Amino acid sequence: MDTGKMKENQEAEQNGEESNEDDQNQKVSFYKLFTFADRLDVIMMIVGTLSAITGGLAQPLMSVIFGEIVDSFGTATPDNVVGVVSKASLKFVYLAIAAGIAAFLRGKVYTTDVNFSWGLRNRVKGWQIAIVLLGCIPLMAIAGGFMSLLMAKMSSRGQIAYAEAGNVVDQTVGGIRTVTSFTGEKRATDNYNKKLEVAYAASVKQGRASGLGLGVVMLVVFSTYGLAIWYGSKLIIEQGYNGGRVINVIMAILTGGMSLGQTSPCVNAFAAGKAAAYKMFETIKRKPKIDPYDYSGMTLENFEGEIEFKDVHFRYPARPDVQIFSGFSLHVPNGLTAALVGQSGSGKSTVISLLERFYDPHSGEVLMDGVNIKNLQLRWLRHNIGLVGQEPILFVASMKENIAYGKENATDDEIRRAIALANAAKFIDKLPQVYSLSN
Repeated sequence: MDTGKMKENQEAEQNGEESNEDDQNQKVSFYKLFTFADRLDVIMMIVGTLSAITGGLAQPLMSVIFGEIVDSFGTATPDNVVGVVSKASLKFVYLAIAAGIAAFLRGKVYTTDVNFSWGLRNRVKGWQIAIVLLGCIPLMAIAGGFMSLLMAKMSSRGQIAYAEAGNVVDQTVGGIRTVTSFTGEKRATDNYNKKLEVAYAASVKQGRASGLGLGVVMLVVFSTYGLAIWYGSKLIIEQGYNGGRVINVIMAILTGGMSLGQTSPCVNAFAAGKAAAYKMFETIKRKPKIDPYDYSGMTLENFEGEIEFKDVHFRYPARPDVQIFSGFSLHVPNGLTAALVGQSGSGKSTVISLLERFYDPHSGEVLMDGVNIKNLQLRWLRHNIGLVGQEPILFVASMKENIAYGKENATDDEIRRAIALANAAKFIDKLPQVYSLSN
């Protein structure tokens, strides 16, 4: 019998591990991330995307204008150099205006079909040097992407370490009486210092990774500069290129390469978002067995408060191997004060959880005035049953608001009557602001 149970447990564990692995590998589609986007969201995303594209065109266009300015220095005479340069510089103003319009999301974008193959060599500026420098783009993209990934990983470690240190402080301050009673101040301080040492080490590693990554990126960038200038000078001498065209190509290629490197964190963010969204959508699709928003069910006009448990069997979903109730029965007539006494884990709190319908029993019945509570409207049931925990939680509001939270539109007389029933009137009356006190 024991061997059979062990096999069942092993199979259950294996099935659980397989299901966890399946959940980790599950992702939603990219478009499903925008399932709950309304019409305004879609419009804003479209306008934002088009504006981002328009704004992104500013950098390559700037390289074209900068190349024209470089050419104007070489071709203009002393008499007209100011006019030629000013004319080229004025294009920067136009570019700034266009970028500003895109930034304020007020641009219109039109698309036109173009025969790209027609006149390719005549339309692409400096195609020979561009082909050479295109070989450097993968290096820049890899270097930039590696640096971004490394920085993100190191930053995550540092944040976790600082969060653990903050957790030590939070627990120590929250339980300061316990810490003081056991003279554990030094121990708490030492524990906090250890966590800070881990955070400091993570920050040092992050700094080293940042320096190394930036050094590699700069090495690739300046090596590309050197290659571009060397090959550009050859083209100027041998094929009649001008300086502006070379500068134009260099800036455009470097901008494109660095931009590709910077897209890596965004791609990772989308991948992480699709994986995280899977669990979220599964939770949204899940239909709870006990729906608090289901207003169907009956209500009792003459509610007396008689409670009865009949042959109840129950296990918590999180602990299916632990039997809490096995044939539990209890009858509490209306008007009777009853106390449940037992050791920890015997099911005292479970009785209240079943009565409030936080859970339903696997078998048996829970009756209220002779009616199965499954047939009662859940909102009505919980509205008529008050639960005060061993350590009640107070909301950040006045004492009056906290007391009135159990009943909508509660009057002052009802609040005072509740205070009297709770034997709390004596100490509340001594407070300076009485029922409007904010703590």
